[in-house]
Amino acid sequence: MENQKTVVIEEYNQEWPKAFDIIKSILSDKLSSLTLRIEHVGSTSVPDLAAKPIIDIDVVIESMEYLPGVIKKLDELGYVHEGDLGIMNREAFARKDVYVPYSSEGDVKHEHHLYVCNRESEELQRHIMFRDILRKHPLLVSEYTNLKNQLSDEFRNNRKAYTEGKTEFITKILNEYKDVL
Repeated sequence: MENQKTVVIEEYNQEWPKAFDIIKSILSDKLSSLTLRIEHVGSTSVPDLAAKPIIDIDVVIESMEYLPGVIKKLDELGYVHEGDLGIMNREAFARKDVYVPYSSEGDVKHEHHLYVCNRESEELQRHIMFRDILRKHPLLVSEYTNLKNQLSDEFRNNRKAYTEGKTEFITKILNEYKDVL
């Protein structure tokens, strides 16, 4: 089913960080002492980078011992725990509906993917490192935008192939720049 979704890339939108801040605020209030921090990761977190208009959020916890409490609180906000989906130390959560995370305003929230990672999570480290490299290197942002646009044209109806097409670029950047952060 996931692969049937059309890949749509949009120009960077100033609303993405604002939408993240709204979601982060609700999550922070609910999860309070259970989290170390809540990170905006993925393409929507990099100024001027074209992206699928879906915000990626990593909730960072000290250890997976906190996970049961986090799952309970996220359930109250309308999230469904999906397990680690094959990635160690990163738990995925789906939204029950467009109002998730639930708030007193009861308004529709921006589409997003939510993950809970412990602070040792390799996936978390990769997300943060890649985001921070792109934020510091505008030329990489335009190179990555061009690649994403090319891949989305080529693989408009195949999200898996689109994602795989980005992997080589991401790995290359992480390897080239990991020592200069």
